[in-house]
Formats: sequence, C-alpha cells, structure tokens
Amino acid sequence: MSQDLNIPPGTFLGHPKGLYLLFATEMWERFSFYGMRALLVLYAAAATHAVNPGLGWADAQALKLYGWYLGLVYGTAIFGGWIADNWLGQRKAVILGGLVMAAGQFSLAAPLDTLGTSAAFSLPMLGIAFPDTPTSFYVGLVLMCVGNGFFKPNISTMVGDLYAQGDSRRDGAFVIFYMGINVGAFLAPLVCSTLGEDPAYGWRAGFFAAGIGMLLSVVIQLAFAQRYIGDVGREPAAKRSLRLSGGVKQPLTQVERDRLRVIFVIFTFVVIFWATFEQAGGLMNLFADKYARREVGSFLVPTGWFQSLNPLFIVLLGIPFSMLWSRLGAKGRNPATPVKMYLGLAQVALGFICLVIAVFEMQRSGDMKSSMVWLVLAYFFHTTGELCISPVGLSMITKLAPLRLGSLMMGVWFLVNLFGNTLAGYIGAFTENMGQYPWMLGLAGDFGVRAEHAGLLGVFGGLAAVLLLFSIALWAISGRVVVWMHGAEKTTK
Repeated sequence: MSQDLNIPPGTFLGHPKGLYLLFATEMWERFSFYGMRALLVLYAAAATHAVNPGLGWADAQALKLYGWYLGLVYGTAIFGGWIADNWLGQRKAVILGGLVMAAGQFSLAAPLDTLGTSAAFSLPMLGIAFPDTPTSFYVGLVLMCVGNGFFKPNISTMVGDLYAQGDSRRDGAFVIFYMGINVGAFLAPLVCSTLGEDPAYGWRAGFFAAGIGMLLSVVIQLAFAQRYIGDVGREPAAKRSLRLSGGVKQPLTQVERDRLRVIFVIFTFVVIFWATFEQAGGLMNLFADKYARREVGSFLVPTGWFQSLNPLFIVLLGIPFSMLWSRLGAKGRNPATPVKMYLGLAQVALGFICLVIAVFEMQRSGDMKSSMVWLVLAYFFHTTGELCISPVGLSMITKLAPLRLGSLMMGVWFLVNLFGNTLAGYIGAFTENMGQYPWMLGLAGDFGVRAEHAGLLGVFGGLAAVLLLFSIALWAISGRVVVWMHGAEKTTK
C-alpha cells in the first residue's frame, strides 16, 4: 500500500478491497459511455423520416462526428487531471465528472420535437461540416466531454495509489480494473442498443438508460469510497507531494525526466493503436450493419450487439492475463511494457487481416455479405492486443509519473485517445474516397474485389500493414526505452 495514505486493511483475491470499489465505479461509468457510443453513429446516420427517426446525416459526417467526439472526450482529461492534482483531489473530480456526464446523457435523451432551437456547426479548415441539428444534441456531447475529463484520469490514478512502488500486483490490478470497464461495455449495447434500435422505444430510451448507469456510478462512489479506499484521492497530488518532500518544492530529477520521455515515446505508438482499434464503433459498426450476414435462424442479431464482443472477450480473458502478469512479476520475468505493446500491435494487425478475408468472402457470395465469424475473430484479436496495451499503459503511468504530476500525466496519456480517436473517424470516412482512386480500383481488381468494395479492402489491408510496421519499429527501440525507465518496473514482491 502507499505508506502515507490511510487505506482500510484487507484483501480479496489477493488485491485491496478498494480495487473492487473502483472496479464498480468505473463499470457503471463505462456502461454509460459505451451505451451512448454504440448508438451515436447509427442515430446520427438514421433517416429523419425512418421508422426509428434519427438526425439524417450522411455516413461520412456521422463518422467524422464520432471521431471528433471520441478525441475530445479523452482530450479534456489533461485539464481534469491538472485541476485534480492542484485543487480538487481525485475523489471530488470523479464525483463532479460523473454528475456532468449524467447531465450530458439526459440532454441527448431529450425529445427532438420539444427542443426549440437548432444549430449547424462547421470548421472548413478541418473539413468539418455538421448539419442543422437540435442544440441539445451538441450540448449533450460537450457535457460528456467535460465530465469525462474530470472522471477518467482520476479514477485510474486512484487505482495506482492502492499499491506501493514495486508491488508486483500492479499490472494485474489494472487488468482487473480494466475488466470493470469492459463488464460495463459488454452490458451497455445489450441494454442501450436493444432499446435505442427498437422503434417501439427509440434512440432516446437508449441514451436515457446510459444516463441512469452514470448516476449509479456516482452513487456507488459516494456511498462506499470512505469504507474501502480511505484517504485515497482526497488530498490533491501536488499538495501531497509537497508534504512528503518536507514542504520544499523539488525540480525534476534526470531519472524523472527520462521516465517522462518513455511516456511520450510510447504515446506515439499507442496513437496508432487507438486510431485502428476505434474502428470498432465506426467503420466496423457500419460493416456489421451492411456487409455481415447477421441472421441466426429467424433471429436478426442487432448491429449494436457486436459492440459487446470486445468487452465480453475482455471479461473472459482478463483474469487469465492478470494472473499471467502477476505470476511472471513474482518470478521477475514479467515482460517490459514496450515488449507487451509491440506484441499487442501485431495482434490488432491480425484482426484486420481477418476483415480483409471477410472482404474476399463477400466477392464469392450471392448476397455480397460475409460470415459473422470474421468479425468475431477480428474483435477477438483486437481484444488480446488491447490487453497487452491499454491496461498496461495505465499501469505504466502510475509507475513512471512523479507523484505531483500523477493525474496530469494520466490526462496526457488520454490525449492518445484524442489524436487516435479523431484520426479513427477520418480513416473510417476515407473508406468511400479510397475506393475511387484508380490505383486502388486497379489493385482491388487484381485481387478479384468489386469496385464498390475497394475502399474496404484498402482501409482494412492498409491498417494491418501500418500496425505491423509500428510493431516492428517499437521492437527495434524497446531496449533503449527500457533503459530510460530506470528500473521502474522492478518488482519487490
């Protein structure tokens, strides 16, 4: 345990009981977030006069909105982390962020015909042009971005504060915490998509259910935090650091500067991971809707259910991965963070290779659709890659960041999602344009792929190639990166 904090004693399954409180808090917040994420593109792209009317946007516009939203919702974390480090403390920041996000979800759930004002939004220099839309839709997205900025970096930092430096359980703890994220993400589409995609209830019911999940997260934190995590997150990190240093501000040491350098180097590679991985809610969501054979007997699998595959695999594989890292750590054989990450990038590449195979299968089918099996395999390999990258990255920040910069650097880490997720939206939207280039049409023709599917072949194949190249590059420099870590991952038990 962090020696200067009053943390209630006792463990469950080898970890502090407070870990499972943070697990539950994050689980319901992620239920809210992923429930809304599963609906956003489909709602924006649904016709205004359809049985279940939406906003009537073009697919490309909806995908760009998706990319910008996912980018900004994580990009605000740097400000939320800085405010928590210096003034609020992590505990208050989490509560404030949860309440603001709940307000955002309920704003999205407001009936379209009672909203009054509407607005269009455009930034021509960035290629953004969103149609005239009820103002509360944009207000809801802004509130989600602001609230997540307070919530996301600070809940993750509190997990690290449960463990002393060198504790071999830390990587495993973040995998368990990550399971909380994905239990919520698994349940969210099953509830929110089932409601939102059903014309009997409509999109608003899905957003409302997401808002209820966010309120549950806040209630759990308010009711049980003091009992299970004690003083964790109460004192702002900068104030705590000053207290531990005897009241004297200390400059960064060379070791601390090197460790910060590691964070920014790894940052570059993880941007590529998120830019490709987040095709799940955009391009892969549309691929499932339009090109996957979703019939099981007489039952048509709702498109949003595919969003539950990744979290389902996380839940199934999380404990085995956690046990693996903990056991290897206890033996002093846990692979260094850069090693886990280049292996993760290669696995995500394998997932896109499965989608390339799906595109080829479409050429031989009469209905120009592919089996769901290839989508399931793609989500599986994306999940195993994610387990080697995302929870490991969260754990890395708590090992490398100086105490007084803990939540701020966690916020910097979530800037990865700003760049990666924004890029993801543009990659998805580019699919239509890529299929229009003569060289791409020629390449697709050489492989027997129809012109209308050339963009899918180019994007899925191109992403697989880029991921493999970045995996090789990280492998090449991993030795130097480990040196800069100055033994931060050396375990003491």
